[in-house]
Amino acid sequence: MAKILVVDDETDLEVLIKQKFRKEIRQKEYEFLFAINGRDALEKIQADPEVDVVLSDINMPEMDGLTLLSKLNELSPLIKSVIVSAYGDMENIRTAMNRGAFDFITKPINFEDLTLTMEKTLKHAKHLKDTLKAIRENNILKMYVDENVLNFMGSKEYESTMTDNETIEATVLFVDICGFTAISENTSADSVVKLINAYFDEMVKEIIAQEGHIDKFMGDAIMAVFRGEYHLDRAIDAALALRNKIESLPPFGEDQQFKPKVSIGIKSGEMISGNIGSTSLKRLDYTVIGDTVNTAARLQDAAQENQIIICESCYQQVKESFRCEKVGEITVKNKANPITIYEVLE
Repeated sequence: MAKILVVDDETDLEVLIKQKFRKEIRQKEYEFLFAINGRDALEKIQADPEVDVVLSDINMPEMDGLTLLSKLNELSPLIKSVIVSAYGDMENIRTAMNRGAFDFITKPINFEDLTLTMEKTLKHAKHLKDTLKAIRENNILKMYVDENVLNFMGSKEYESTMTDNETIEATVLFVDICGFTAISENTSADSVVKLINAYFDEMVKEIIAQEGHIDKFMGDAIMAVFRGEYHLDRAIDAALALRNKIESLPPFGEDQQFKPKVSIGIKSGEMISGNIGSTSLKRLDYTVIGDTVNTAARLQDAAQENQIIICESCYQQVKESFRCEKVGEITVKNKANPITIYEVLE
């Protein structure tokens, strides 16, 4: 059952919410809590930390919605927030989004829009909580891990995940933003960071949509791992989607000189999943290692702009599901024989 905290000093909203969602409340799909301002909301969350989503007005006495957002990020970074604001209040909306609001809706509230927004936000919140439970195989959590998040994990659970390792069958995807190094040499640091984060955000959404896990960010590249049923198919679906998404983004720069493109390498097979790093430095990361991972990286190196490259064995597995074209052979370090590679077209 999803828990939603509604924060608004207009108490008639509580009545409307209970009327509109009476079926979901009766069927125990949703449980609503109510607070009259930000301070009251924080007290409610401390009393019931299982809240999934906060739906908050901006203008309230004692503590407004924008201040609540800042406090909420410190108190519980896994709770997602939706801001309610009047039409035309774009400055406050922008401030709210910059402070971590997941989405916003406008007053007077359109309950159809509210329902869709809540469903989307709850889905995202659930994914984050599932991610926390599966930390050893889902490093997308690294985007959120700090002292606050680690407090959510019991020490015994954390200790066990620090030592577990296993051999798994999975698919690794490497994606690199082509030509980004050149643009970073001629653009301010602030602009570069904002730009690459924006690109990464779009790519991560497509990877998550196919139940992939972000293993790590490496400069202007991402390494993702796909496990479970049809992991290779889902990795290719994610690659096609994120390539199309990046291709649709507008050019960057005053003279529009940079048009984002990606190169992608994908390899499926056996690999070791474990906590790798330095115990003495207390820096260990859950990751995957092995020949499959190394080969995926080499395939990405061989890919040109907007190319998705796979090897012969992967091609044989997916040739009936995806249209592919043979590219040729490449020589790979520490491989005795060349690798035949294919481009996934659609």
